[in-house]
Amino acid sequence: MAFPRLSGACCVKISDLENKRVAIWGYGREGRAALAALRWRLPRQPITVFCNDNEASALLAMEDPNCYIDTEVDGEKLSAFEYVIKSPGISPYSSPAVDAELHGTKFIGGTSLWFGEHPHERTICVTGTKGKSTVTALIAHLLRSAGRRTALAGNIGLPLLELLDVEPPPQFWAIELSSYQTREVVNPEVAVILNFFPEHLDWHGSEQRYFDDKMSLALSSGARTVVLNAADQKLATLAVDPSVVRYFNHPDGWHVEENFLYRGMEYVMDLRTIALPGLHNRINLCAALTAVEALGIDAVTLAANVNVFKLLPHRLQNLGARDGVQFINDSISTTPHASMAALDSLKGMKLAIIVGGYDRGVDWGVFADRMVVDPPKVVITMGQNGPRIYERLKPIVQKSQFVLMEAKEIEDAIRIGREMLENEGAILLSPGAPSFPRYKDYVERGKHFAKAAGFDPDQISAIPGMGVS
Repeated sequence: MAFPRLSGACCVKISDLENKRVAIWGYGREGRAALAALRWRLPRQPITVFCNDNEASALLAMEDPNCYIDTEVDGEKLSAFEYVIKSPGISPYSSPAVDAELHGTKFIGGTSLWFGEHPHERTICVTGTKGKSTVTALIAHLLRSAGRRTALAGNIGLPLLELLDVEPPPQFWAIELSSYQTREVVNPEVAVILNFFPEHLDWHGSEQRYFDDKMSLALSSGARTVVLNAADQKLATLAVDPSVVRYFNHPDGWHVEENFLYRGMEYVMDLRTIALPGLHNRINLCAALTAVEALGIDAVTLAANVNVFKLLPHRLQNLGARDGVQFINDSISTTPHASMAALDSLKGMKLAIIVGGYDRGVDWGVFADRMVVDPPKVVITMGQNGPRIYERLKPIVQKSQFVLMEAKEIEDAIRIGREMLENEGAILLSPGAPSFPRYKDYVERGKHFAKAAGFDPDQISAIPGMGVS
């Protein structure tokens, strides 16, 4: 099936929207940021907001005479607008967006508007199926340790439009991008793609479309330098101009050998004492150092600053122990590969892993293969795709000698984990699947896990370094 290209892949300035028919579709944080930005620059511009009933109440309380609210959306309504600023989670590849685009409506996102307003900023844009938040935060941390004023924003939790006018302006922008946003980027100084595994297929419509959207950051954004993972087969063979590519995870560049970090043949540091658990995070460090180096900065000198990097929440986050059992929150995990990386990071521990969430139809065969070779003590399935994962693993339980259990809620999973572990080892939440519709997002899921385990959920979610410093 053929899909249309996402409109909005070129710069759109806020001033381009003046006196146009404009709507905002979705009123989460990105939608709120878009409305605030338009009101700042175009205070009297008529704007229609498509939102749900709860969001409509908040909008009504603003008493904005030029803001019109609609809680029902369809292709005909969207077709009445020249521009629709949509939230990232709304796919442009299905109805009603496709219907409206056929009638000339242009769909853009907040990322597109920000780049339209900031075409000459020094941006480092990071995407990948997993690891992008950590790498983006590492880049910001390393640049700040070099005395560079740096913004940390984007999909990591701070919409770019919330940083529309920053004074004094940052020297660099470290920007995380989901696959929903990559086509909206224009002329990044450095584009980083970490890895590729099938994900978000419901949004993109196919694995090929997901790949094309992800790779657009390297192939059509106009990036000055493209940083790629040499160990990822799809990335290593990507048709990018060799003169603009820098590889990490390669013997000639930044790479890890056993527990040691190297830049080419040069030994840089011992990684056994840094606060980045697992080989995948050490590879993330290599990606960050390669990006910093691409900016013309001495990354070898900066590498030691990783020792004071603060881990991001919900990413292999050790919450602490209760009655002899450690609780590890990896709620950010939304693919089976991410769950396997979490298990690799905790190799040697007596583990109960909780997996399952929203069912996007992703194949768990690769996870099952891993269970045959090196299983944890307990696998607990839950969520919408929990029964499917359970049935996929059931045939290999006896051969692989792990315990397979089902749970309805996190509280049940924790109780089962405690019983099976006999009050020792660790319970790992690494779902390998999205959080919705049970939870608003992975943060809410991680907080539920923390609360159910006996920890304060409000103390675990702050992302260090967000914003500009």
